[in-house]
Amino acid sequence: MPEQSATPCPHAASVLAGLSPAYFGLVMATGIVSLAALLHGFETLAWLLFAFNLLAYGILWLMTGLRIWRYPRYFWADMIDHLRGPGFFTSVAATSILGSQFILLWSDYRAATGLWGLAIVLWLTLTYTIFAGFTIKQHKPDLAHGISGAWLLAVVATQSIAVLGALIASHADQPWRLEINFLALSMWLWGGMLYIWMMSLIFYRYTFFAFSPGDLAPPYWINMGAMAISTLAGSLLIINAPDAPFLTSLLPFIKGFTVFYWATGSWWIPMLLILAIWRYLARRFPLSYDPLYWGAVFPLGMYAVSTEQMITAMGFPFLEPLPRIFFYIALTAWSLAFMGLLRRLMDNTGLRCNA
Repeated sequence: MPEQSATPCPHAASVLAGLSPAYFGLVMATGIVSLAALLHGFETLAWLLFAFNLLAYGILWLMTGLRIWRYPRYFWADMIDHLRGPGFFTSVAATSILGSQFILLWSDYRAATGLWGLAIVLWLTLTYTIFAGFTIKQHKPDLAHGISGAWLLAVVATQSIAVLGALIASHADQPWRLEINFLALSMWLWGGMLYIWMMSLIFYRYTFFAFSPGDLAPPYWINMGAMAISTLAGSLLIINAPDAPFLTSLLPFIKGFTVFYWATGSWWIPMLLILAIWRYLARRFPLSYDPLYWGAVFPLGMYAVSTEQMITAMGFPFLEPLPRIFFYIALTAWSLAFMGLLRRLMDNTGLRCNA
């Protein structure tokens, strides 16, 4: 009898051509779980994840560079695509979070400052390329098909620069300490305004347009993650206030908005769980690996880290159980996503073909 035809494996070229712009979410998720592990005393795990993150960050930039060189048409088409374009902001957040790892794990402020500068350049380039492209393109999708939670990655990118800036400022000499804190404060405020603009559109899309299980992509968890990283940035600015008089004068405002961000992010958690149950259990949507799932891991880890820092900044000991609970949840989610990644890599390299 003739052999059955082999299961086709994706060609490396097709994988590179279709590389998701949001794949730097892997570095975002790994970095924040590493920092959460450090905060909870799991130093070995934090260092292992840091080493993995360095490798992943380098590989992703290599693949991105190859994609720009080999498939520039696909790359630039993604840049102004309403659904895929915001995924590019993961490169900004990934760069900033890696910089935060350099500070908190290695006390390497020079590397962190270099990464912060790169993150700022990426943020400026992507912000004014993507949103200008969305504005002037002739053929645009309607709201129901053109916006998702991935848009809030622009908020996460903005706040990640504020977070790393605040960490660098705590070590910088004057007058740089004042200037970096001011930039961090400005980015924190802009990120909050951007969230209000975008969340209004996303919530409107939620409630006034038909919603199918396929529409509830994993980046909707960024609804919560954007508020969690805003909480973290605000908490670090509160901690930095003694070294910057203008922060001291704004302390009631910063504290109020930090709690506002945390409360908003907390509100989203039950809502997102309900929608996940509706998607996977009630509507039986298939659960398979997607690089966008890293965008769901990141908010869980960020909620753990931001809550821990808010407790330190504002003295809320009654919240102490939350960071540890969410660290374990984030670590579990990261492990599941990593197993999915390994399986996808085996598929793409042919190791599981013909199985």
